[in-house]
Amino acid sequence: MGALQQGDGPVDTIDEAAASADRLAAQWSLETDEVMEFSNHFYVVLVDEAGDAATELIVDRETGDVALEWGPAMMWNTSYGMMPSHTRPVRHTVNADRARDLATEWLRQFRPGLQTGESHAFPGYFTMHTVRDGATVGMLSVHSRSGHVWYHTWHGEFIQSRGHSE
Repeated sequence: MGALQQGDGPVDTIDEAAASADRLAAQWSLETDEVMEFSNHFYVVLVDEAGDAATELIVDRETGDVALEWGPAMMWNTSYGMMPSHTRPVRHTVNADRARDLATEWLRQFRPGLQTGESHAFPGYFTMHTVRDGATVGMLSVHSRSGHVWYHTWHGEFIQSRGHSE
């Protein structure tokens, strides 16, 4: 994972992760919205000035490096990902309701016992929390053109969150 912002050592708390993400967000004229602590790293949602979800970041616990979240944020994000579509129109065929339906069906087949939770609409895809018995356990994303589902296996165990979903 290539760092967009080099860290200066371990990040131990959700507040430290938010401060690291804030520094990068300011460079892009974005703001930190939600910060989730997982056993493997911190996950951060950045929003634009209108409050719309812009992209997802990972803050490395050991180094403090801040990078785009691998997976959907890199591959599907049409504004901040590896292949932005600023110069060509993007036709989205999957809306928020359809994305939730696709995610629900996917979970029913591949992660029985999990349901969809809070959802963010990013440029080119939707990311939803996955919940068991009302508690967040992870997340998945749904591509807004193809409807493909990508389960986020890289986070580890959910610990806590601050921000949007509180």
